[in-house]
Amino acid sequence: MNAPSRNRLEVEVSQDRPMPLHGGFTCEPGQMLALVGPSGAGKTSLLRVLAGLARPSQGRVQVGSAVWCDSARGVFVPARERHVGLVFQQYALMPHLNALDNVALSLLHLPRTERRTQAQRWLDHVQLDASAQQRVPAELSGGQQQRVAVARALARQPQLLLLDEPFSAVDQMNRQALYALLADLRRNLSVPIVLVTHDLNEARLLADTLVVMDGGRVLQQGTPAQIYRSPRNARVADLVGVQNRFHGRWLGPADRPGEGWLAWLPAAHAPADGPHLRLRVRDKGRLDPGQSVTWVIQGDGLHPLLDDTLPPDAPCPPDDRRLCARLTEWRHLGDISLATLALEALPGVHLHMTLSGPARQRLVPGQRLGIALDCDWVHVMPTRNA
Repeated sequence: MNAPSRNRLEVEVSQDRPMPLHGGFTCEPGQMLALVGPSGAGKTSLLRVLAGLARPSQGRVQVGSAVWCDSARGVFVPARERHVGLVFQQYALMPHLNALDNVALSLLHLPRTERRTQAQRWLDHVQLDASAQQRVPAELSGGQQQRVAVARALARQPQLLLLDEPFSAVDQMNRQALYALLADLRRNLSVPIVLVTHDLNEARLLADTLVVMDGGRVLQQGTPAQIYRSPRNARVADLVGVQNRFHGRWLGPADRPGEGWLAWLPAAHAPADGPHLRLRVRDKGRLDPGQSVTWVIQGDGLHPLLDDTLPPDAPCPPDDRRLCARLTEWRHLGDISLATLALEALPGVHLHMTLSGPARQRLVPGQRLGIALDCDWVHVMPTRNA
């Protein structure tokens, strides 16, 4: 077995009660890992296991060479003896203490005068000004309280930093400032950071790695780009917000090695002799001919031909990589626009796209246009894994 990386977090948990938790992940020092999934997925329960606030019936938690939990060996280090910094959703600040004393409270192992010196240093580090450091939590804004909570967590010089929905109670303007602060602090942190969030955009913005959870199970770990482009199954695709997800049937290998034929169907269990499109896609040799599949394509694989709109009555070219669609919904969001297009060849099938650039300004709902399809971006998943 390889020696553990310095401060690398390794987690493996398996239990059915009181909350089902199954799976594991790793997080390198200096990386941020985001636990994502719906309410009840087990994100906070897993965070409690890491913090030592819950003891799994079976599991192992190790940071570097320190084993905090190993059920097989009867090892369980209590929360007070783990070097963990924890930032709660509701801050958990002492209401009768000012910001300086709230941070000093985590430094009781130091002499009294040194506690305040260190507390001030950490509050300066999170950019809380001197006057705010003398105020009690009720006199601070939500963003300022969150800075105090972060300073308190970092003051313990933790081996692991845990963030439990840390920005959910903060308004959007303060949230952006806290994102920037966290990005700045990470440059000087060499510990694993685990973030629990229900906000996918937040997770993709901040995290190096996503761990997708559902029903207490870890479904997939990978970078945001990897998971979004190649979700393990249809459920992961749903949870990470892949909009262009479709039904199909695997037809078998094509005439070129490494390629196969995919029948794009308008719905699950659509009849074999009904309308469909044949797409030549990558073949990893894992699918049987006739097998029902779900497939996704990232927006990078769809290219609207904005300078080549189609006349209303013009026939659609018989090309599996050039689609004809009609713009049904159109929303301008400043620098980008969100488009929904109805596919002509497959009634009921819609494409969702994000568009930018000046050519989009000429589009209007109801307009007909061509879509170039890059099948290299198609990712096929067997339906049985959904």
